[in-house]
Amino acid sequence: MDHVTLGDRELDVMAVLWEIGSGTVGEVREQLDVTLAYTTVLTILRNLEAKAFVSHEEEGRAHRYYPRVARQSAQRSALARLVNTLFHGSHEQLLVRLLEDRAIGADELRRLSKRVRDVETTRRKPQ
Repeated sequence: MDHVTLGDRELDVMAVLWEIGSGTVGEVREQLDVTLAYTTVLTILRNLEAKAFVSHEEEGRAHRYYPRVARQSAQRSALARLVNTLFHGSHEQLLVRLLEDRAIGADELRRLSKRVRDVETTRRKPQ
């Protein structure tokens, strides 16, 4: 699944499912950082299922929901949308913003620089 677009509450629910692996409506609701009504969580899960982002299995009278989309796919999709929408497609502008806002510290910057070198080395290797 290449294009994953999640609303704020959908993302909250998916984050819980990614963390715990699966859950009933009640279990997901208990793990949320925000207080939502049971019926609200149920509606969110049903909407996510309609979008094929989660699936469920019957467990007695309850349904157990499972993520069908990997967190990494959602990250990739959200980041692409962010870069395209707010930074005119420029990853460099995104990184500059993070640096200017001091969201990336010196230690993180050194680690990031090493990762960039590692990726470049990997890309240069003949296939």
